[in-house]
Amino acid sequence: MDPQLAELEREIGGTAREPDAAETPPQEAPAPAADTHVRRVLLGGVLALVVAGTVLYLHYRGRVSTDDAQVDGHLVPMASKVYGTVAEVLVKDNQAVHAGQVLVRIDARDYQAKVDQARAALQAAEANYRATSLGVPLTNETTLSVTSDAAAQLASAQANEERARLSYQQASTTDLAFAEAQVAKAQADNDKAQADLARMKPLAAKAEISQQQLDSYLAAAKMAASDLQSSQEKLKSALQGAAIAKAAMLASEAQVQSAEAGVAQAEANRKQVQVRSFDADSATAAIAQAKANLDAAELDLSYTTITAPVDGVVTHKSVEVGEIIQPGQDLFVLVPLNDVWVTANFKETQLAGARPGQRAEVRVDMYGKTFAGHVDSIAGATGSRLSLLPPENATGNFVKVVQRIPVKIVLDPISPEQAILRPGMNVDATIITQ
Repeated sequence: MDPQLAELEREIGGTAREPDAAETPPQEAPAPAADTHVRRVLLGGVLALVVAGTVLYLHYRGRVSTDDAQVDGHLVPMASKVYGTVAEVLVKDNQAVHAGQVLVRIDARDYQAKVDQARAALQAAEANYRATSLGVPLTNETTLSVTSDAAAQLASAQANEERARLSYQQASTTDLAFAEAQVAKAQADNDKAQADLARMKPLAAKAEISQQQLDSYLAAAKMAASDLQSSQEKLKSALQGAAIAKAAMLASEAQVQSAEAGVAQAEANRKQVQVRSFDADSATAAIAQAKANLDAAELDLSYTTITAPVDGVVTHKSVEVGEIIQPGQDLFVLVPLNDVWVTANFKETQLAGARPGQRAEVRVDMYGKTFAGHVDSIAGATGSRLSLLPPENATGNFVKVVQRIPVKIVLDPISPEQAILRPGMNVDATIITQ
């Protein structure tokens, strides 16, 4: 189009068209000062975003978190250790109890009777010990006296036996030899006297010697015969004396043997002291056994009263009055709420910088609050490896999956007014690694 023609049409249109009063007049271009203010605001916003991003980056750079975490704690199963009938149940389900508080009582009459029997048996064992212990010194004194007497009798018998032996030796040797010598001498004298008399009788018949001389030879012959007879009697007496001495020696030997038997009997009786000592030792052992039986009976009796071992809350109560319970039967679970921690399952890729002692934060879903704590320990194996049926990776369809490792986080003390954490509650756990 021709430029001049176009300019003419614009002028004609502008003249013919009346301006609309409601039409908004065209905006004026912003002043230079206003433009500068906008730029400053935009620049400050950008700087604020950069600072905020930097702060968030620095804040979360040394932190690893997981929502696979739960409150954990000790669960104390309470069970009966003896058989019996439940007489009293002194707690209700979910009731808070203190250590030492009586929870359940079992009918104790049977166990009290066993305690009484064991106590009576102990008294009998102690009485038996006193009797046997008193018998030891009495037996010792008695047998010692008998042994001394037997030893003295043996010494006396041995002395008598020695004297009898010497007497027999003398009677059978010296006395008998002397008597035999006397007989031989008397025999010789008698033979000579008889021979002299026999020679003198013919001479006296021929009157070659006097009658007086013959009478002297006759008297000498009679005296020699009488001496011979006397010597022979002494020899017989010596023989009898030797026999008597031998009999006395044999009798003394028998007395010695009897005395030796008495000593042996006394020594055997002395062993009764050892036997009595053994009886006393046996009585002592019986006392120890009776005491052990009494202690066991009293222990069983004490088991009829079930008390709380720690402070906690009674949970899962399953016992009623009148129920007959067996040893080991579960009655309820005692949960100590003052000793809890957090078990957080972190991915294995998150724990490269985790160490025991590092600070941690736990956000509890129930309260919507965050509590401080620290890392106590890291498990030695992954959760899948510690499961009842660990995975078997030696197969042809293995798929690599990031494993989780349990981490124990101990919380700082929390007052009951602030929060009460119960085992099994879900939490979010964060470890501050830097």
